[in-house]
Amino acid sequence: MELKVKYQYTYFIKPFIINSKEYEKYLLTLLENKKCNLKIFEKERDLNLYSYFIQNVREYFFPTFSFDKVKVQNFNNMSNTIKAKVLSKFYCNIFDYTIDRQIQGKIEEGNGIFFNIDKIEIICFDTGICFFIIKTNVENTDKFSDVLNFNFKFKDINSDFTKLKEFSNIKIQTDKFNNMTELSDFIDKITGIDNNTQQIDLYNKRFFAYTYACIDQDNWNSEEDFKDLETDFLKFSNVLSGDSTLDFNPEELENTIQTIEQFRYAKFGFTKQSASLMASGIDINNYTKLLFDYENSYFYTLIISLYQRIYLKKLENDFKNKKDIGKLRECFSKFTKEILLKEITNSVTGTIFYKKWRKVFELEEIYDELKNKYDILYKEMNIDRDKKVNKVILIALVISVILNVVNFITLLNMLK
Repeated sequence: MELKVKYQYTYFIKPFIINSKEYEKYLLTLLENKKCNLKIFEKERDLNLYSYFIQNVREYFFPTFSFDKVKVQNFNNMSNTIKAKVLSKFYCNIFDYTIDRQIQGKIEEGNGIFFNIDKIEIICFDTGICFFIIKTNVENTDKFSDVLNFNFKFKDINSDFTKLKEFSNIKIQTDKFNNMTELSDFIDKITGIDNNTQQIDLYNKRFFAYTYACIDQDNWNSEEDFKDLETDFLKFSNVLSGDSTLDFNPEELENTIQTIEQFRYAKFGFTKQSASLMASGIDINNYTKLLFDYENSYFYTLIISLYQRIYLKKLENDFKNKKDIGKLRECFSKFTKEILLKEITNSVTGTIFYKKWRKVFELEEIYDELKNKYDILYKEMNIDRDKKVNKVILIALVISVILNVVNFITLLNMLK
């Protein structure tokens, strides 16, 4: 029986880094774009998010929670230049990009896969690390294989590989974008790729996929076991096409799938290139509360984890190039004190997710390796500095001895 999907969506995430000297200027370009609006979080409206994160994390990643009506009004009355200066002092800023209407597209010619673009968001950190996020969903089909094929092809639309193919397998059916080249150019424009960004390419310029699918209860229930869906799930988690014939061994299955006891009919996948949730429609919670939490609290848990990974990779890259060691020391110290977060939530499920992401992204290993490199580099700098100091002291001693000898000879001559 062909696997059917009841509801699904995928967030495609593109990390990029703005030069620190250009960060305030970049914020200004977003503020001057009439379609970009700063996302103001409200305690009452966003209570689930507010109560999910512990206070210091909430203050760091969602500073607009502190905005009351007066502060919002005062902010709105500022010029864009002043706004950019104010926002540049915040650890994190989140912008919504307004879509005039739902953008519809199509994968492949003929009877292809139609999809919608429902939401666009830009997340910016004061370190210059940013994320371009686009939410999509497949329409006019209930085939799980169509979801697999869509995710597999869409993740490449902004990569150089796809540009070489001239987007032959993706067509846009809307007057918003005439073709996928225009959509790719739009993404490049928003991310400032032409002149402001530093590229630390973790995904070969592909998107990170954060995907959800609620499948028909006839495919997964008390009689139809999940074991029959394991191959489909692994394709889903690894963003592979429906006709992929790759074999997965039990170890890969164990490393990818996360089972949480409270969710009997839901499985979570964690890889370095994707996050996935497959759930059965047999449990109403799977397409109500769990769907909402996965799209909000758990989504930002991923962003926080991914942010830490990219920050570490940025530091690693800068250390390799030995750029401004004093500045690197300051950044490393900031990361250790403020960004290397051991705890972000009191939620049991959220804590499990966060620990899993820390493990998958190898945050501890990268940090320890970087710290060792830093310690070695710092010791080398101190050794070089000590050598220079000793050299200066030696020169001073030689000069002192010479002067003393000269003075002694002069004194002897005077006594004759």
